[in-house]
Amino acid sequence: MEQRKKRRDLRARKPAVIDRLGLWFSKSRDVDGLWVGTMESEPWPGLARVEDALRLIERHDSLHYSRVIDNLERIWVNLLPSGLASYDRSLKACVFDERYVLLETTTPERIATTIIHEATHARLEGWGIGYDDEKKRARIEAICMRRELNFVTKLPHAEVLREEVARTLEWYAGNHDYFSDASFEQREVQGQVEALRYLGAPDWVHRFTLKLRAVRMWVHRFAGSVGRQT
Repeated sequence: MEQRKKRRDLRARKPAVIDRLGLWFSKSRDVDGLWVGTMESEPWPGLARVEDALRLIERHDSLHYSRVIDNLERIWVNLLPSGLASYDRSLKACVFDERYVLLETTTPERIATTIIHEATHARLEGWGIGYDDEKKRARIEAICMRRELNFVTKLPHAEVLREEVARTLEWYAGNHDYFSDASFEQREVQGQVEALRYLGAPDWVHRFTLKLRAVRMWVHRFAGSVGRQT
């Protein structure tokens, strides 16, 4: 019963209005039933890179490719305030930061491993294993990284990437605090400032955003303390 309740809660979240609008205005293509889109400007180089990565997975690992198709509904190149990519539960999407996708050093192999990572998050959430519990996050990430490693071992000439994934998996084991709410919050704030700079926003917008964030945090904590007292 509890497991079914968790699954219902995970499915209940609906996409935000801003995300629905973003999807509407995105350039998109259908890849074997998977919606692949981008918020970039023409000629949409990130979209092509994601498609190349999907074909790479299909060519070298049919099992992982079927899991990507089965567990994700979308792959979206957008601007993330922090992180290179994430799984968006409300969209059932692997969301990429366009800055990461467009880097020359971001090869199709790297994009492919990231897609597999986020598809694994989707698969786990489908089983009721969510990301809300801080104590479980390091273990969940380790599972996703092992799926990456499993895939990379099947790629030709991918020794460097294989070693990188293995080192990251080892690092996760000894750095559980990296996945705490406080750590995520800190990276989110800094990431928002960097995203605004990337978009060319003036400095006063950065300062206003940080102040607004501080006010929201204070209100959230105050409301939480009142709730505990009542």
